[in-house]
Amino acid sequence: MAKTLIVYATRTGYTQKIGEIVAEGLRFSGHEVKVANVKDIKTEADLNGYDAYIFGSATYHGDMMQGMKTFLFLAEKAELENKIGGSFGAFGWSGEAPERIYETMKNIFQMDMVGDALRLKSTDMGGGTSMAQDYGRQLAKKLD
Repeated sequence: MAKTLIVYATRTGYTQKIGEIVAEGLRFSGHEVKVANVKDIKTEADLNGYDAYIFGSATYHGDMMQGMKTFLFLAEKAELENKIGGSFGAFGWSGEAPERIYETMKNIFQMDMVGDALRLKSTDMGGGTSMAQDYGRQLAKKLD
């Protein structure tokens, strides 16, 4: 059974909810998942021991939250090269954060990324719950 770490930055709770539903999709496939607030990851050692990583942030004023930016600098030291990765985020207007996280993971960390970034306004609208679960399942397929 593979282990995945999902780390999120949120202000209103929407991004956390998306992360938890992505985790459901992974668990449906029999994988172990830990979901953590970016504030709870203090050192690169906190990232050790996982087979896959999914990072998420809400988009505010066209960018990811500051906590996620700081976390990505920390994650750069964690030797995530060739690990499986994904990104997600909630947004109100523009939604750039998930793509910026995705590109950082792919191009700077050199991770093996799944599909595209998951962008949702809400898990309650337009099939958001099933889209988030499917994203988890998609990542699980790379782990199998």
